[in-house]
Amino acid sequence: MSFLQNNIYYIGAFGLILIGLLIVLVKHNLIKVIIGLSIMDTGINLFLIAIGYLRNGTAPIFSSPEVESVLMVDPVPQALVLTAIVIGVAVLALALSLAIRLYKHFGTLDLRKIKELKW
Repeated sequence: MSFLQNNIYYIGAFGLILIGLLIVLVKHNLIKVIIGLSIMDTGINLFLIAIGYLRNGTAPIFSSPEVESVLMVDPVPQALVLTAIVIGVAVLALALSLAIRLYKHFGTLDLRKIKELKW
């Protein structure tokens, strides 16, 4: 198998992380920055799942004695990603609620204008 086929999940994960980071660094609209953070979060979750992925792996359940533990998928990254998804949704909801409050207070979501204004 080629290098691309073996590492497609890692390439996709780092691609998502870089796209999200680029959006966060370049964009000035707060909603777009929050979307960039969400894309980065998705890339990190994909990277964690790719770490635990095993081609032709089985579920980590010792129900039959003929299955070797070497052929089982690691469940720890899966548990970490489930936790990270819940935390990511909570952070996204908090960031969007803060964006709504900033828009009500300042009347804009442009981060350059918000930095210039006084409280």
